[in-house]
Amino acid sequence: MLKVFIDKYKLEKITPHGFRHSHASILFSIPSIDIKDVQMRLGHANPTVTMNIYIHVSKKIKIVAADKFAEITNF
Repeated sequence: MLKVFIDKYKLEKITPHGFRHSHASILFSIPSIDIKDVQMRLGHANPTVTMNIYIHVSKKIKIVAADKFAEITNF
């Protein structure tokens, strides 16, 4: 079913596991969602697994972190 959708819309190939990684990363990029929420959604016993394996630092997250740092330090 996934392959049919990918072929129909000429998308890059992604596995169901790839969707899981993307899902975690997108949730993590939303400031109001805590890592514990993502951990529970993925069914992990602890947040370490979520952070080390499933969360990919996006360009947006890097920019937000830099902006927050500048705001705190008045830099």
